[in-house]
Amino acid sequence: MNSGALFGLSVLMGFVAFAIVTKIYLLPPLRVMRREHALTALLIPNIFRFIGLCFLVPGVVAASLPRAFAAPAAYGDLIAAILAAIATLALYGGRSWAIPVVWVFNVWGTLDLLLGFYQGEIGARIEPGSLGAAYFIPTVLVPALLIVHGLTFWLLLRKWQKA
Repeated sequence: MNSGALFGLSVLMGFVAFAIVTKIYLLPPLRVMRREHALTALLIPNIFRFIGLCFLVPGVVAASLPRAFAAPAAYGDLIAAILAAIATLALYGGRSWAIPVVWVFNVWGTLDLLLGFYQGEIGARIEPGSLGAAYFIPTVLVPALLIVHGLTFWLLLRKWQKA
């Protein structure tokens, strides 16, 4: 099997694995939590998206990784991490503007990940081997984060009753 097919299979398996985790471990508690607590739980993993900066570190990724992919992916993730941190602190602090910031984060974060997939497959057409040690980001983390973004949209759009 060639590296492109192995990469695609890895991404698919990342989605399958995290969908199972979501069904068994995430959905049951999210359904009964207060919206602010549920959103906070989903935002926390995104605070660590600064890890995308590794796309700019020689030795972590191959020199052949196109800058047209690496820079937008790295800085898009950094912005997503900052927005996630702001949204998390706003929710935790009970700020009136917390939900709008969660919306901004979630739209930005989702589009950033989708753009990365597009850039990697169609725009810059990266070779999976050029990802080096960062191979786990699009194969494990991105599928998990896209599912988390979907859950966040679900919570934002869901009707909530005031206690």
